[in-house]
Amino acid sequence: MPRINAPTVAQHRAERRRALLDAARSLLAEDPRHPPTLAAVAARAKLARSSVYEYFRSGDALLLELVREVLPNWSRQVTDAMAAAGGPGEQVLAYVAANLRLVAEGEHALATALIESVPGEETNASTRQMHEQMSGPLVAALSELGLPDPTSTAGLISSVVYTASRMIEAGSDTTATGERVRELLGPFLLGRGTP
Repeated sequence: MPRINAPTVAQHRAERRRALLDAARSLLAEDPRHPPTLAAVAARAKLARSSVYEYFRSGDALLLELVREVLPNWSRQVTDAMAAAGGPGEQVLAYVAANLRLVAEGEHALATALIESVPGEETNASTRQMHEQMSGPLVAALSELGLPDPTSTAGLISSVVYTASRMIEAGSDTTATGERVRELLGPFLLGRGTP
């Protein structure tokens, strides 16, 4: 029987699976243009290449599991930030700030690399679900502000976030970019009363 380094076999297997996912994530974050090979993932996780197949049948299966983690984690962080904010204007600004923080942390590059590495219906569905989970609270906050077309306004705000994200990924200072976005949106969002 193989030697285990945990109190139970189940815990041992969970820890090894986690190590493989973390290794794949770090390799992809280091080089988003090239999906990591299973051999590279195994080496990073300090496991034999053959043992990877005990947990994932292929490189795509491993990366798809990361998609299932990364995208829901993104939407959860954004919606948690919105829920912790004060009124609806601050909630929208929290939506913006959380997205820009995740971009600055490299999560956008990682998510993009994953989506490009494992195209397919499940990845597309995960992407749609992530955007729906974030757009719902955004539209709700904009509705609470009494805007006549909150869905269109949400699209415009998302465009501002996208442009600021591109700036950050191109090397602009994250704090300064976030401040410029807040200067742009803050008067509109915070100067409105609720209906």
